[in-house]
Amino acid sequence: MLIPILIFDVALVAWSLHLMQEAFEQREFSLMLAGTLVALAAAAMLVVYFLMGHCLSYLI
Repeated sequence: MLIPILIFDVALVAWSLHLMQEAFEQREFSLMLAGTLVALAAAAMLVVYFLMGHCLSYLI
């Protein structure tokens, strides 16, 4: 179950880096903000996954 989430996370990080690169080239603050928010969402998704996996291990 971890592999699809990791693949999705890597895709989110790649997309955020692409947004930040475009923001730097176009000097656009909104794209930089969008890239930062996408990267934060990827990190939050991993944190929640590991926290829930740890909590569910107690129930099993």
